[in-house]
Amino acid sequence: MEVASVVMVAGERPTPFDDALRETRRGLLLVAVLSLFLNLLALTAPLYMFQLFDRVLASGRVETLVALTAIAAFALLCLGALQVIRSRVLGRISTWLDRALARAVLEASVGEALAGRPIGAQAMGDLAQLRGFINSQAIFPIFDAPWTPLFVAVIWLLHPWLGMLAVISAGLLFGLALANELTTRAPLAGASQAWLVGQRSYESALRNAEVVQAMGMLPALLERWQGDHERVLDCQQRAGDRTGWIYGASKFVRLLVQIGILGLGAYLVLAGSLTGGGMIASSILLGRALAPVEQSIGAWKSLVAARTSRDRLRRLFQRQPVATSAMELPVPEGHISMDQLSVKAPDGRPILKAVSWELAAGEVMAVVGPSASGKSTLCRLLTGVWPPDEGHVRLDGAEVHHWDRVAFGRHVGYLPQDVELFAGSVRDNIARMAEASDEAVIAAARLAGVHEMILRLPDGYATEVGAQGATLSGGQRQCIGLARAMFGTPRVVVLDEPSASLDQVGESAVLDAIGRLKARGCTVILVVHRPRLLTHVDKVLVLSEGAGVLFGPRDQVLARIMVRGAEPAAVAVAS
Repeated sequence: MEVASVVMVAGERPTPFDDALRETRRGLLLVAVLSLFLNLLALTAPLYMFQLFDRVLASGRVETLVALTAIAAFALLCLGALQVIRSRVLGRISTWLDRALARAVLEASVGEALAGRPIGAQAMGDLAQLRGFINSQAIFPIFDAPWTPLFVAVIWLLHPWLGMLAVISAGLLFGLALANELTTRAPLAGASQAWLVGQRSYESALRNAEVVQAMGMLPALLERWQGDHERVLDCQQRAGDRTGWIYGASKFVRLLVQIGILGLGAYLVLAGSLTGGGMIASSILLGRALAPVEQSIGAWKSLVAARTSRDRLRRLFQRQPVATSAMELPVPEGHISMDQLSVKAPDGRPILKAVSWELAAGEVMAVVGPSASGKSTLCRLLTGVWPPDEGHVRLDGAEVHHWDRVAFGRHVGYLPQDVELFAGSVRDNIARMAEASDEAVIAAARLAGVHEMILRLPDGYATEVGAQGATLSGGQRQCIGLARAMFGTPRVVVLDEPSASLDQVGESAVLDAIGRLKARGCTVILVVHRPRLLTHVDKVLVLSEGAGVLFGPRDQVLARIMVRGAEPAAVAVAS
């Protein structure tokens, strides 16, 4: 039962999590040293009793009593001070661990969402669980239990028979602790897994509250969630029942041997092999020796939860791609290309197949095609959200994944199909949640043609959008997302169905914004399903079942579509 079993396991490859745990080891070694001195000072009470019965009462010297009492009081004062220091050191370690990993955990959680494995707030909850365990009383038995042999050795020095009884009782309690681990591991693991499933259902219901309410889905969702919750309760109850039996057995063993050592000590006193002070001291020493083992059984649930959280965090970081050193490249002109690009879904189904095209800086390209043809996936690949399985995506000749992501973000604007806003003001969202001047924010809004719309909001640019933009309409979120994509004069702008939630007036604003971007020499790629948005387009890429079936100048591509007997609007359908 070492603390290493919870917080010190090396990964298969170095990750920020493993690095943080290695740094944590130094602090934990200090805690282990403090625990050694604490356990040595815990000998104060039995040694005092031993000397009191065998020296003071036998000699009747008050001076000896006063001296022993003063020494014992000083030792206990030191013990209390060390206990405070140990608690504070553990608190500092837990806080440092959180600060060292919180950003990395959030970044890894975003990576999971991008990879199609959204975990919500689970990783942050695991980090909080690990931090809370390190800073809790449940960790103390882990540091104190290794010093049980010290107390057993002192008891053995008082008398070998007492030492043998202490060894047998310690062995019994350690056996019960092992039985507790073996019998509760499976139900606690099942409870943890069922809780995660239920938590995700719960979060999903909250995210889709409008749909749930509108279509009367709440009873069905509650039924599913209740099933998961019942499994959690059942597993926890089974683990609790087993722990209860074992904890009760450990309590019985400890109290029985406490009486047994007093009885054996009394027998040895009557036999003249032990003094009265030795009898009392051995009883106190045995209680101190067995206390950490018994306490660890009671704290086992917290230990298992922390260990499970550690394992999940470790797997989370192991799943993240190895970070490569990205370069701060020059400001791009906007030349962008795809070369034999292919990407597959997690189930192996191809989404894009050997797509190739090239745009000069300042050109506008429309991507059209039927539903599920890969248009949104192409946008994600262009912006570096997803890596390709094969082929290349280049901006000014450099792979988009070779760019430093912060620098890349300054040069690229992106409006996804489903616009998500962050809790904060309209100004904050347009500025991409960073510090920015009012002039830059207003310039982006004017470029997107939404400045007047924002001024009509209750507090203008200071209007709070709420969680995920809940206080705004779908069209307003679309407009603010468009302004966010155009913030900072990007060189490349990717728009995935920019007019999906807009009326005719809003669509006209988007069309004008594309024209302004083109006039500035910005390269624009837009997914369209309305022919009107083709006004400023230079080239058209037609996707069908993940393949690029047509690419070239707008008029030529549209003419070829017309020759095939299909209207442009029929090809440019929303994905």
